[in-house]
Amino acid sequence: MGLILGLITPVIVFIIIYIARFSGYTFPEFIRVFFRENRLITFFGVWCLVGNIALFTYYINTSRDQTAKGIFAVTLIYGIGVLLIKLFN
Repeated sequence: MGLILGLITPVIVFIIIYIARFSGYTFPEFIRVFFRENRLITFFGVWCLVGNIALFTYYINTSRDQTAKGIFAVTLIYGIGVLLIKLFN
């Protein structure tokens, strides 16, 4: 359950931010700009991880430790992925 939530939440956050702030771009055009601009990678990476951190905090505070572990694991993977994209971009 935690792995699934941890994978889906950043995607939902990404889509919400795209619709709210970047809907002037077509999605393919936005993706091209996204991978060219390190600032956008950082911006989206941080907010997508904040979504997972909020979920993690909720599940820890409600003593659902197994789910929280899954969210934490995926959050680490996402964080490393964002760093790698920034490094090799």
